Amino acid sequence: MSADKILVIGSEGQIGTVLSHALRESYGIPNVVTSDISSPRNSVIGHFEKLNILDGQKLFEIVKKHKITQIYHLAALLSAKGEQNPRQTWDVNMNGLFNVLEVARQEKLDKIYFPSSIAVFGGQTPKKATPQFTVLQPETMYGITKEVGEHLAQYYYKKFNVDVRSIRYPGLISYQSLPGGGTTDYAVDIFHKAVAGEPYECFLDSDTHLPMMYMPDAIRATLELMNAPADKLSMHYGYNVRSMSFSPEELAAEIKKHIPDFQISYNPDFRQKIAESWVESMNDSYARNDWGWKEEFDLAAMTKDMIHNLLKIKNKGTSEYDEKMFL
Repeated sequence: MSADKILVIGSEGQIGTVLSHALRESYGIPNVVTSDISSPRNSVIGHFEKLNILDGQKLFEIVKKHKITQIYHLAALLSAKGEQNPRQTWDVNMNGLFNVLEVARQEKLDKIYFPSSIAVFGGQTPKKATPQFTVLQPETMYGITKEVGEHLAQYYYKKFNVDVRSIRYPGLISYQSLPGGGTTDYAVDIFHKAVAGEPYECFLDSDTHLPMMYMPDAIRATLELMNAPADKLSMHYGYNVRSMSFSPEELAAEIKKHIPDFQISYNPDFRQKIAESWVESMNDSYARNDWGWKEEFDLAAMTKDMIHNLLKIKNKGTSEYDEKMFL
């Protein structure tokens, strides 16, 4: 692994913050270059490059400067923020991906990772045990860019032999980083309120079921897919991955087992309609068969671990993720 040089684009985001740490553990700090349009919130560990993903020339320069062999491309505008500015969402999500695929093609990089999402599904998609190959009719600009991105990735694989790999992430829950503007963000915000001893007003209906995943499982799934032999992969679209599905009401009930005084109320906003266009659970047999995916956290285990770690962070007197705490 020491011969690989990794570039993480969007390293300051919810996934990038945690994934960068995991990659440094696997490949060594000198072999992981992080980048983001925003400056680092905490002290820089290893190499950091400020990058607007729409600046294709700067991306080429970074890849050549650091002799990059793999890119994890995480920069994107998410579902809720994306609906507030559809044009910018298309520009960032699609042209950013195009720049990454072009540098991979021209520089003959080994592998590319880009995250897809359950947002590719729509109202006509089967809601339960959603198949890998099914109706895709996304109803948000974010979802549209992820669906087109999957096809673009498959095109670059077939046309130019660029090894692009992807996962359709469910809602992601993490204590190490703050959410970035998605419809499933309630499942992170609710824990911060509960640990702070505050009530939480949820922007979804109490019985809205959505697929979710704890961040440690999401990071492990990402690394397992990227480390899988290429000849074992049956596709270069986004793989369905399943972990757990629950509603805000069910999550609140689990939290109350640890924090009995926690209170939740419901005031659905525009994100409710987005959530209703998504699925409740996925069939991930391709991921399980192709690269051995298997989740480790269910709702109970995730809730216990989230509360434990948020309390630990609170007691240390910091509200943001400090990577040095976890080294």
